[in-house]
Amino acid sequence: MSRRGILITGAGRGIGAATARLLAAHGYDICINYASDRDSALAVVAACEAQGARALAVRGDVASEADVAALFDACDSFFAGPFDLVNNAGILGAMTRFEAADPAMIRAVFDVNVMGTILCSQQAVRRLSAEHGGAGGAVVNISSIAASLGSPGEYVHYAASKAAIDTLTTGLAKEVGPFGIRVNAVQAGTVETDIHARHGNPERPAAVAASAPLRRAGVPQDIAQAVKWLLSDEAAYVTGTVLRVGGGL
Repeated sequence: MSRRGILITGAGRGIGAATARLLAAHGYDICINYASDRDSALAVVAACEAQGARALAVRGDVASEADVAALFDACDSFFAGPFDLVNNAGILGAMTRFEAADPAMIRAVFDVNVMGTILCSQQAVRRLSAEHGGAGGAVVNISSIAASLGSPGEYVHYAASKAAIDTLTTGLAKEVGPFGIRVNAVQAGTVETDIHARHGNPERPAAVAASAPLRRAGVPQDIAQAVKWLLSDEAAYVTGTVLRVGGGL
């Protein structure tokens, strides 16, 4: 079976790790980007290799132009062919009312969530676009239902960063569609990952589940399945779409 390459940013844990494992089982070789937790990233590499995939872990801060360039160069050497992109790396920042939010914290959230997605998407387009001799491909951005709901009293800054991702998805899809690139996003609901505990709010998924029509929080596999579909030939006529996977919220 001919395997396609995929770069997944922030893939050492949570949604990114679940997506890597799922895609490894469905015909992809995987480049796993991580910011600092090398052990977690290597564990995901091992899980992907157990599924028959080739896998590589590459450290890099997606907010750094130099790191992103080096990341894509590493993927070029590893895959020796075209590869798609999942922009998953993201941070919540502090849970706080908006007027009390530290500007430095807000800037960090936008650097990772927005600039990280922009920098990686630019690199992907340069490689995939038929305008530059590429064979086309797909980009999937991980957004959040916070972009629509606003996350008042908790994460307005984060919601704003994800709204930027939704707009980027719409505009970029229209710009690069004629050159063979599909760009979509998944608006993820609250998902049971350790990101909430790492930001001081471990009970948030359970609290959200109580008000969700499906009466549960999401799990990383829920989002990974949506990503897999958007990357697949089954979604060949889908671009510029923000797919909401939020349990009815």
